[in-house]
Amino acid sequence: MLIIPAIDLKGGKCVRLTQGLKDLETVFSDDPVDVAKSWEDQGAEYLHVVDLDGAFEGTPKNLAIVEHIIGRVGIPIEFGGGLRTTQSIKTLLDLGADRVIVGTKAIDSPSWVNELCATFPGRIAVGIDAKDGKVAVKGWTSVCEWTAVTFAREIEKASPCALIFTDISKDGMLQGPNIASLKELLAAVKTPIIASGGISSLKDIEMLSQLPIAGMIIGKALYTGHIKFSEAKRLCNSLCIKN
Repeated sequence: MLIIPAIDLKGGKCVRLTQGLKDLETVFSDDPVDVAKSWEDQGAEYLHVVDLDGAFEGTPKNLAIVEHIIGRVGIPIEFGGGLRTTQSIKTLLDLGADRVIVGTKAIDSPSWVNELCATFPGRIAVGIDAKDGKVAVKGWTSVCEWTAVTFAREIEKASPCALIFTDISKDGMLQGPNIASLKELLAAVKTPIIASGGISSLKDIEMLSQLPIAGMIIGKALYTGHIKFSEAKRLCNSLCIKN
């Protein structure tokens, strides 16, 4: 069970948004590279890096920073945000990203994800960002007709290495994850699932540790101090040993 710190990039800075709204932005650092190194120094084994500018505009905009992060830390990263062409994905993997996350284009073209998973086996994850049960795309600015569960079942056929599930209504709200939706998704597919959105306390981590998920992404709660990474990792490790 991985505890994965999130690093969201916008305008070259490390920020957090509330429910994905770009106008509700809090800047936590002007140096995302130092932030990445700090998480590694605290014991993180994996990092979740998202290019918010890329998600809104449709193509990655913070590649220089991502390259610096990869060059500075010795732990793997997953990257998402604006990856809507095979070339952009190849560019990120060539830079050294462990895996990439596709979302919007996956909705538009599941067959493309099939090709990606065949071309880059084990390195393509699919982001499922849900709003009121429906999948949101284009930086969460619009919602399509797919339900999260129906889309998960469809995209699983492509054999992605993981599904990253985020409940948008919970993201950045520090109100706890959507356990019910996670259970529904876990019952629907066999692909490893990583939970994201709303994780704000050690109690949340304890609840999630009871589910057969592969990891959990934590953002705002780590930056505000609601959760200390060392305590989260210690708790998660102890619970996994018991289970």
